Amino acid sequence: MNTNGHSRQVPFVDLAVQHQALETEINEVISKVLHRTNFILGDDVALFEQEFADFCETGYAVGADSGTSALELALRAYGIGPGDEVITVANTFIASALAISYTGATPVLVDIDPQTYNMDVSLIESAITPRTKAILPVHLYGQPADMDAILEIANQYELVVIEDACQAHGARYKGKRAGSIGHAAAFSFYPAKNLGACGDGGIVVTNDAQTAQSIRLMRNYGSTKKYEHMVQGFNRRLDTIQAAILRVKLRELENWNQARRRHAALYNQLLSDFDGSIILPTEADFAESVYHLFVVRTDDREALQAYLQQAGISTGIHYPIPVHLQPAYQNLGYQKGDFPITERYAEQILSLPMYPELTPDLIEAVVKAVGNYMIAHSPINASQPSV
Repeated sequence: MNTNGHSRQVPFVDLAVQHQALETEINEVISKVLHRTNFILGDDVALFEQEFADFCETGYAVGADSGTSALELALRAYGIGPGDEVITVANTFIASALAISYTGATPVLVDIDPQTYNMDVSLIESAITPRTKAILPVHLYGQPADMDAILEIANQYELVVIEDACQAHGARYKGKRAGSIGHAAAFSFYPAKNLGACGDGGIVVTNDAQTAQSIRLMRNYGSTKKYEHMVQGFNRRLDTIQAAILRVKLRELENWNQARRRHAALYNQLLSDFDGSIILPTEADFAESVYHLFVVRTDDREALQAYLQQAGISTGIHYPIPVHLQPAYQNLGYQKGDFPITERYAEQILSLPMYPELTPDLIEAVVKAVGNYMIAHSPINASQPSV
């Protein structure tokens, strides 16, 4: 039951409204694949790969079955394996670290910049050891990391840079597309991403032809010719039906990203009245974020989230447990307190509803509910009724 006077339901993400708008086109392309029956590495896979490479302003793209696989294959293509170390961040989805682990290498974590929530580049050099082979920056929430600073360090120490762009489809860093800056990059097409499939999917982009060919081999049992296997590969192929759907949706991505930026601007405008109680996201001067998520911070996160839920507003937390505190990664030897900014933010961050079809009135409903919570819990106005 709604207990605080708001009946407007606001989902965190609404995939149905997006698919309804594209239903006819999506059904048509699925039907064509069903008719052709080229379900594995069919024509739509190669066509989508070229279209996505063009979108990312890269020379090559190779589809995979998930963003995690894309990260792993990109690392493997550059020879990352057992005994190696790869530097990444503690504040990320666990797949960033898992992809490193799958190669046999060890994730080495650093803390985050307090403004952008991305990799703190000032901490990278101190994490480098003779075993370090790569840096894996994460473009978290849709905002690119500081790639020039990362590449400068990488070049100095002869390290590979693999961009985790799984949340940054279409973002730009100093005018360059996210994914086009490092040696290679991985994207995820998980359904809720800025460009999402109707299931799992991923892709690697690169400007290096040899890297692209290596990934094509690895994703398909190490084979380019049936029953002839050049390397010990995997079954990590992008599904033809998903590629066909992604081709339809890719044509809308620029418009969807601009809608997300408009929504973020309106959130920032309306929430600025609560500055101090709600800390808004910071967009770096070098970045054009695509706001996969709109993440605020507050010391009253759990209480605010519960209040919004009662008001019919769904939210998320990305992410509540840092990588180094996950049970799966206790073997890395990190302790609570090792990454203080990541740990503090993990207790404060709250993701508000964000998707392209979000409307101004829904954003206003979210902000009004946040305002009511702030008024009700203000030390001065705690005894006053909500508006």
